[in-house]
Amino acid sequence: MTLDDIAGVAHHPDGEPAGAVVLTHGAGGSRDAPLLTRICDEWAARGWLAVRYNLPYRRRRPKGPPSGSAAADQAGVVEAVDAVRALTAGPVVAGGHSYGGRMTSMAVADGLAVDVLTLFSYPLHPPGKPERARTEHLPRITVPTVFTHGTADPFGTIDELRPAAALVGADTEIVEITGARHDLISKTLDVPALAVDAALRSLR
Repeated sequence: MTLDDIAGVAHHPDGEPAGAVVLTHGAGGSRDAPLLTRICDEWAARGWLAVRYNLPYRRRRPKGPPSGSAAADQAGVVEAVDAVRALTAGPVVAGGHSYGGRMTSMAVADGLAVDVLTLFSYPLHPPGKPERARTEHLPRITVPTVFTHGTADPFGTIDELRPAAALVGADTEIVEITGARHDLISKTLDVPALAVDAALRSLR
């Protein structure tokens, strides 16, 4: 399995990588999402190999919502982590934005080994439907997990996220992005730097 197989784009650090980061996109997005690019740039600047990749449904068609099964997308996460793990001997951080983070968290809950899980705008529930919580797999996650989340995210409030994060069977940290919606755009906060800082704290 190579980076081409996972439609991966690598951001290389200067010198030998401290470890690897493997990130994927939200439901309507792709590996080229500006947020993913900025986060991978930040990781590379800190000395890590960072790879952003397309989930299987996005490899099949360039636009549109997820098609096929969630199980296939979770298998795609496992493939991507395995491919990137082969490139460096250090720790592995994995995650993604929204749907991509959810698929990664489900793969980790099912036994995919990573050192830290980093979730951006985790979609706790569909907008306006808090009763449809996407939390049942969280207690099976046993690695440190960082939730980077906007305070105006319609897929879940910070108050809803706190008890959900507490379900995770390991240390968690919530990075609150004040005023940001699901896209995590902020005019005042450096979202990639805050998220990377939290993940590095989780590693220690």
